[in-house]
Amino acid sequence: MTVVLPEVLAAPRNLWRRFANWLHDRMPKGLYARALLIVILPVVLLQSAVAYVFMERHWEVVTYRLSAGMARQVAALVDIYQTFPDPDHTQLRRIAAFDLNMEIAVLPKQELPAPAPKSALFSLLDRALSKELSRRLKEPFWINTALSGSLIEIRVALDDATLRMFATRTHAYASNSYIFFMWMAIASIIILAIATSFLRNQIRPILRLARAAEEFGKGRNVDFSPRGAREVRQAGAAFLDMKRRFERAIEQRTTMLNGVSHDLRTIITRFKLSLALMGDSHEAADMRKDVDEMERMVEAYLAFARGDGDESSSPTDIAAILNELKADTEKYGLPAAVKIMGDPNIVARPAAIKRLLANLVGNAQRYGKRIELSAVNDGAMMTVNIDDDGPGIPVERREDAFRPFYRLDESRNQNEGHSGLGLAIARDIARAHGGDITLDRSPLGGLRATASLPL
Repeated sequence: MTVVLPEVLAAPRNLWRRFANWLHDRMPKGLYARALLIVILPVVLLQSAVAYVFMERHWEVVTYRLSAGMARQVAALVDIYQTFPDPDHTQLRRIAAFDLNMEIAVLPKQELPAPAPKSALFSLLDRALSKELSRRLKEPFWINTALSGSLIEIRVALDDATLRMFATRTHAYASNSYIFFMWMAIASIIILAIATSFLRNQIRPILRLARAAEEFGKGRNVDFSPRGAREVRQAGAAFLDMKRRFERAIEQRTTMLNGVSHDLRTIITRFKLSLALMGDSHEAADMRKDVDEMERMVEAYLAFARGDGDESSSPTDIAAILNELKADTEKYGLPAAVKIMGDPNIVARPAAIKRLLANLVGNAQRYGKRIELSAVNDGAMMTVNIDDDGPGIPVERREDAFRPFYRLDESRNQNEGHSGLGLAIARDIARAHGGDITLDRSPLGGLRATASLPL
C-alpha cells in the first residue's frame, strides 16, 4: 500500500496542477481587473443561483398551479355541456366568455388533429397543462400552446361533438417572470457600476505610487503625495521616506567628495608648483608625468564616486550627442558613421548621458580603427549601439569589464590616460536612468556596446 498510494494520488495532483496553470494563464494580471473580477464573480454566481434555484422552482410551481386552474375550467365546461344539453349552446358560451374569459365553440364530431409542434419556449406549459388536463378529463384532448397572439387552443373529443376552446396564455403560464429578470439585471448593473467606481478610486493611488517609483528609479523628478486607503498611504509615506534618505545620502556623499576633491587638487597644485621651480631636469620630467597621471586618476575616481545625481532630467537629443562624438572621432583620424531610427529625443540628464556615450565611444577609439554609432527608438526604449572593429572582449570577461578599476590587460601602458573606470561609470549612469549596458560581438568584428535607456 505504501508504494501504490503515492502513484494513485499523483494523477489527481498533476491534473489539478495543470488546471491551476491553465486558469492562471487566463486570469487577468492587473490589480484593477482582478479586484473587479472579485466583485463581479460573486454577483454573477449569486444571481445565477437565485435565477435557477428560486425562479426555476417558483416559475414551475406557478405554471403548474395556473395550468391546474385552466384544467378545472375546461373540465367544468365539458361537465356543463354534458349535464345541461342546450341546442344553441348559448349558456355555455356565455359562461365561458363572461365567467371564465374563454371562447368556446361546439364542432361536429371529428378526429383530433395530429400533435401540434412543441415550442422550446413553452415546453414547461406543454408539460404542465397536459398533465393537469389528463388528471381532470377522461376524454381525449389536444392542445396547441404556440399560437400567435398569446393564445392557447384546446380541443376535447366527446361522444357527439368536439369542443374547441381558446384562452389567453397568461391564464396558464407565469409570463411576467421577465420583470424579475429585468430588475435583477438592472440591480446587477448598478452594483457593478458602483463597484467599478470605487475600485477605480482605490487603484488609482497604487498606480500613482508605482509610476512615481518608476520615475524615481529612472533618475527623474517625482511629484508625489500619498493618497487613497490607509495601507496605500502607508506605502506612499514609506516611499517618500526612502526617497528623502536616498537624496540625503547622495547629498552628503557629494559634499564630502567635493571637499576631498578640493584638498587633493590643492596638493597636486603644490606638486606642480614645486616641479615648475625645479627646472627641466630628467627627474622633474618623470615626476611631472606621474603628477599628471595622478591628476587624471583622481578626477576619474571622484567622477565615478560622485556620479551625476545633482543634475535634473530634461529633453535630451541623442542624435546631437552622437553627431558630436562622431566629429570628435574623426578628429582622431578614425572613420565614423551615425544612423538614427525613430525620435532621437528622450527625457534624461543630458550631461550624464553625454558622458555615458563619450565613455563608450572613447573605449572604441582606443581599440578600434572604425566606429559606427546607431540609435533606435522603438517607442518604449532608446537603444544606442557603439560598434568598433577592434580586438573585442572574450565572452567570459565581458562582465569583468564593468568592474571599477579592473583592467583587462594588466600589461598595457599605464600612461595611456585611462583608469579602467569608463565602462563602470557608463553602466552606473545607465542604471541610474533605469536602463543598462551590455557587451556583445560587433558586426564589424570587434566589440558592440549597447546602452538601453527607457523613454
